[in-house]
Amino acid sequence: MGINLNPFTWWNGASWGTMIGLRGKTRVGDDALGNVYYEGGKDTNGNPRRWVIYAGANDSSRVAPEWFSWLHHQVDDLPDRSLPAPRVWEKPALPNLTGTTLAYRPPGALEKGGRRAAATGDYEAWTPEA
Repeated sequence: MGINLNPFTWWNGASWGTMIGLRGKTRVGDDALGNVYYEGGKDTNGNPRRWVIYAGANDSSRVAPEWFSWLHHQVDDLPDRSLPAPRVWEKPALPNLTGTTLAYRPPGALEKGGRRAAATGDYEAWTPEA
């Protein structure tokens, strides 16, 4: 029993209101994750307004770094034209994995068995001098 809540909710992607508000705006590009970027109009400081429509859940950590800089007016031109090509050693950006099974778990975490490494004996507890 699936009901499409997307037209009424902002957390599942763009609502109808957002899509109506983007009429007349220019689609400037998309990224590897499928997010779509728009530009049009001016904000109160006279800067062009910029938007991202997420492909999937609205999570700001899913914006590619080059598009983040474009959204926040750190670069004026589109990332393809204004930024250097990625280096061969650069890894692709990952979204925030907190709360998922792929999240980082330190060695003493309960999800990893709850066993910490034994103390090495180099720790001295602080005691106040009276």
